[in-house]
Amino acid sequence: MAPSRLVRSRAIYGAGEVLTPQVVMPVDRETAAPLATVTFPIDIPKDPPIFGAPLQMAVTELVEEWTQRAILERQQVEIARSCLVYGAPGTGKTRLALWMCHQLGLPAITARLDGLVSSFLGTTSRNIGALFAFASRYQCVLLLDEFDAIAKVRDDPQEVGEIKRVVNTLLQNLDERRNVGFTIGITNHEMLLDSAVWRRFDTQLQVPRPDFDARLAVVRRYVLPLVLDEIEVRFIAWITEGASGADIETLVNSIKKAMILNSDGKPEPEIIPIVQRILIQQSRRFGSERTAALQLDAAALSKQLLQVRDLAYSQSDLATLFRRNKATVSRWVNEDAPSGVRAAH
Repeated sequence: MAPSRLVRSRAIYGAGEVLTPQVVMPVDRETAAPLATVTFPIDIPKDPPIFGAPLQMAVTELVEEWTQRAILERQQVEIARSCLVYGAPGTGKTRLALWMCHQLGLPAITARLDGLVSSFLGTTSRNIGALFAFASRYQCVLLLDEFDAIAKVRDDPQEVGEIKRVVNTLLQNLDERRNVGFTIGITNHEMLLDSAVWRRFDTQLQVPRPDFDARLAVVRRYVLPLVLDEIEVRFIAWITEGASGADIETLVNSIKKAMILNSDGKPEPEIIPIVQRILIQQSRRFGSERTAALQLDAAALSKQLLQVRDLAYSQSDLATLFRRNKATVSRWVNEDAPSGVRAAH
């Protein structure tokens, strides 16, 4: 996803002071809780988050637009100055936003809800104003994580009048910041956002759960430094359909631990029993259809796996996966098959 053939424009930073580690973050007057934390580019992982091809292309084009701001503005072309990132928990939204900051070479000022939101009347609106004023003073990207907490629908009957004042303050500050710096909002609950908030964001990125190819890439990244057979990697990617990237990372780390603990002078452990045991412990993270498949006996599971197009397994692959010889796997997949119908090797 790293943009190619780009030269970062000096104009991307715009007006404002350089933010350094010595700068003191603004705080809530009543509690002295900081309103934000700062993350500098050097502290952000360089590896881009893993997404499907369409989202990767969209993000690459967005970063390229930002880094080529000077060229576009000379042609009187407006660039996107704000981005709303939304999707299910664990799909990598915050990681994506921070990686964008790294690509721009700008520190990220991330709003802290524990300091921003107050029970005192009017204090939350005041804190929002203070946070935006601080961010607009410096060369940075303002990250509004868990954005729905301060951008809820104003006609929600469950909310008191204070939320209307908070959202109005937020909208005003978003408008004022539009020509000053970059702003990224992040939410797991986009359905809670006020309709006027959506219009304040030039770009709206939905981060979906990873598809098969993206799951393959996640497994390959996080299984290191262990080396798994590609057949096993594809099996893990298949079994995690519907899971978030964070859930897959957790599963892979658990697999690594189990394989290391079972490797002392023993034959190479079979991946399927390991995954079965882990999914019992983490059943809520993964789809019931896939976890149910793991409860099948070896013969029934091998037949099912042979029919999965994404896996593209042969009987030889299944023999490797189950740690059995080819004759055994052939017997599994062909038993009870109709006359004249046999699985191809």
